[in-house]
Amino acid sequence: MTTPPYDLSRLRLDRSAPAGARARRPWVWVVVALVLAVAGFLAWRWFFGSAVPVQVALVTPLETQGGGGAVEGTTAVTANGYVVARTRAAVAAKIPGRLAMLAVGEGSLVRKGAVLARLENADYAAAVEEARANVANADAQRIEAESDRDQAQRELTRVQRIHAQRPDFTSAQDMENAESRAAQATARANAAAARLDAARASLRFAEATLESTYIRAPFTGTVLRKEAEVGEVVAPSVGGGLTRGAVVTMADLSTLEVEVDVNEAYIGRVRHDQDARITLDAFPDTGFRGVVRQVVPTADRQRATVQVKVTITDRDPRILPEMGARVDFLAAGAPAATQASTRFRVPTEAVRTSGSTSIVWLIRDGRLESREVDAGPVSAGFREIRRGLSGGEQVLMSGVDNPVAGMRVKVVTPP
Repeated sequence: MTTPPYDLSRLRLDRSAPAGARARRPWVWVVVALVLAVAGFLAWRWFFGSAVPVQVALVTPLETQGGGGAVEGTTAVTANGYVVARTRAAVAAKIPGRLAMLAVGEGSLVRKGAVLARLENADYAAAVEEARANVANADAQRIEAESDRDQAQRELTRVQRIHAQRPDFTSAQDMENAESRAAQATARANAAAARLDAARASLRFAEATLESTYIRAPFTGTVLRKEAEVGEVVAPSVGGGLTRGAVVTMADLSTLEVEVDVNEAYIGRVRHDQDARITLDAFPDTGFRGVVRQVVPTADRQRATVQVKVTITDRDPRILPEMGARVDFLAAGAPAATQASTRFRVPTEAVRTSGSTSIVWLIRDGRLESREVDAGPVSAGFREIRRGLSGGEQVLMSGVDNPVAGMRVKVVTPP
């Protein structure tokens, strides 16, 4: 046999890599490690480090429970307003003049008729003294005229008696002269009495003018504000220049009430003598009892609201005019199951509109979730949610202008 030219049993595969390939292989692993590190960092940023800080509000039921003296019952509607005094006045002078004395300051308690201020009145006081002198002079003239009248009347009576007894002792002319003198004396006495009445009227006018320089309290109350200072010129009405109108502003703090604007869509839930719970912005943890005194019988077409006046029945020295207040009108007779279980409220900013749909963004497990709701009109900065929420949820208020479902967020407390 012929020996084959090649010995196939000696063939082997050279599995060793070239020197250059062996030198490049570590860089491949470095690149792979960098890619994995970047991907891990991005994933960490998305799941842990990219949460957007947001502010949220809690979904609360339209229900107010009694406590601390508050009225128990279900809230029918809520509105914001201010504390005002039903009896309030800007007290001004009746005549123009320069303020000579101011007897009160802010917070002074004054009684009805008490002197609050006085104008310069030396000329008016002199006019009163002159009028009194004129009265005295007119009274003296009246007395003199009445004395002359009485004397003339006695003379007439004497002449008439003599003429009746002895007609030949008096003539008809004597009779006529006596009657004429008596009539003239009577006329002069009447004129003197009229002049006395005129002098007395002038005295009353002078005294009234002098009294007008004293600015008195029209009712018992508290001075809220001084509107003028000593030395300033005041007048019954401001006509320009340097004159002031009111001297002080005062109010009867026992007549405090809250005026609120109720959305006209909810005005049907408010009625006369309805119980209410009043919460002041200055004391948010304290509730005060109130009762609806009046629903003003007209609406504001620009704001689509109706003004409601609520009397504060819980008197408290902490309540001051012009304080901000929130009023919860209570429907105490309504079953809680049909009211509070289906109706909630959220701040107005939490409800967003997409076309004809109202939605809120919920925060669940640190991510945003949209929820379609049936939202009512705005009332006191809140919107009633009739359907779509169950209460207790956190809804997005601010922090994200264009929320996206699944966006990671973290809740922060506002400063």
